[in-house]
Amino acid sequence: MKLLKIKIMSITLLAITTSTMGQNLNKMNWLNEPQQWEIKEGKTLVMDVPAKTDFWRISHYGFTVDDGPFYYATYGGEFEVKVKITGNYVTTFDQMGLMLRIDHENWIKTGVEYVDGKQNVSTVVTHRTSDWSVVQLPDAPRSIWIKAVRRLDAVEIFFSRDDKEYTMTRTCWLQDNCPVMVGLMGA
Repeated sequence: MKLLKIKIMSITLLAITTSTMGQNLNKMNWLNEPQQWEIKEGKTLVMDVPAKTDFWRISHYGFTVDDGPFYYATYGGEFEVKVKITGNYVTTFDQMGLMLRIDHENWIKTGVEYVDGKQNVSTVVTHRTSDWSVVQLPDAPRSIWIKAVRRLDAVEIFFSRDDKEYTMTRTCWLQDNCPVMVGLMGA
C-alpha cells in the first residue's frame, strides 16, 4: 500500500475576539485515525496517509467517500486558522491541508492537492454534494501556508508561500451558530 507522508508544522488559531493561540496538538481528536502518526516536539504532526482515502460527496464522480484522516478540535463563533504544510506528493489526488467540518454532509477541505503531476491549491466545499476549485502552482514549493477565516456564515480561504503575503482563493458559505471541527486532513 502506497502511503502519503505529510508533515504539518503547526496549527495556529486566531480567535477574532482574543489573542493568538497555538492549538495543543496533544489535545485533538481523530476521525479516521491513520495507523502511523506522531507529534514531534509538541508542534509538528507527521502522519502516513493510507492510499485511496478521500473526502468527497456524490457530484461529478457519483460516489461518496469519507475515510481520510482528520485530526481536529472543536470551535464555535468566528475564528482564523492557519497551518504550514509540507508533503511528499506522489500519486494523483494526494492532498493535505485544513478541514472545517460540521458533519459528514457539511464541510470544507483546503490545501495542496497533486493533480496531473502538479501541485495545486485546492478547495472542496460540501453541502450535501461536493464542488471543487483549484489554482495550479507554477512550481512545487517545499511548504505552503493555508489560512481559513470564519466570519458569521462565511469562510475565506487563503494561501501563502512565505506566511507574509496571502492570496485569497475562495469565499464560501458555512452555517453559523454551530460548533465546527477544525483541523488537519490528508487523503
